[in-house]
Order: sequence, then structure tokens, then C-alpha cells
Amino acid sequence: MHYFEVRKLPPDISVENELELMLSLFRARTEEDLRKLEGLGVSVVRQAIEAYREITASSEFRELERLREDARHNEVAALRHARQEAEKARDAKWRGVVAEKDAKLADKDAALADKAAALADKDAEIAALRALLGERK
Repeated sequence: MHYFEVRKLPPDISVENELELMLSLFRARTEEDLRKLEGLGVSVVRQAIEAYREITASSEFRELERLREDARHNEVAALRHARQEAEKARDAKWRGVVAEKDAKLADKDAALADKAAALADKDAEIAALRALLGERK
């Protein structure tokens, strides 16, 4: 079995090299490319191009192409939807993590506020005791 890289074919195809001629049919992307190949005057290439045009002109072929295009469109839409759902799940996860961290910080802030209030009470108590000591002297 042989593999051929069509894109590596030389741009100028020799009419004597039937393999390159046939492979160049696969490289043709536009009607203009097909006309250039047809213009080489090789009967096998001309027959292949005529067969291609006959097949692509049929309603069955056009229906298959439409179905392929619909399938590609549906696949793209499904992938887009899956990506959006994954992003939503990721965002929801991180929102939960952030909410958890915020709750912990709020608890720590409340604990600090309680300690600050307790220290303020102790400072007031110390100030009151110093005032009593100052009166006794």
C-alpha cells in the first residue's frame, strides 16, 4: 500500500505521468483547477472530471451533501454547547470555592471583632483600676 501527500505534488504536472495526473484531481479545489486539468488533453483525466460532474449534478448527491453539511453544523453546535456547559460547571465550582473562602474570612473577621471588643473591655477595666489606684495615692 502506498500513501501520497497530494499537497506535495509539483505544481506543473507532466502529461506523461499518469499517477501525478490522477493525484492532481484530488488537489483540485475549484472549477478553474478542473478546467486546467481538462485543458491538458488527457482522455483519462477528462473522463474522470466528466464522471465527477455527472455525480455532483445528481439530486441524490446534493441531498447527501446537504445531510453532511447538516451533520457538520449539528456537531459544531453540540461541541459549542458542551463547551458552554463545561464553562458553566467550572464557573459554578469556582463560585462555590469563592463563597466558601468568603464565609471563612467573614468568620475570622467576626472572631477578630470579638477579640477587639474583649480587648477594649480589658483596656477599659485597666483604665478604671488605674483611676482607682490614682485616687488612693
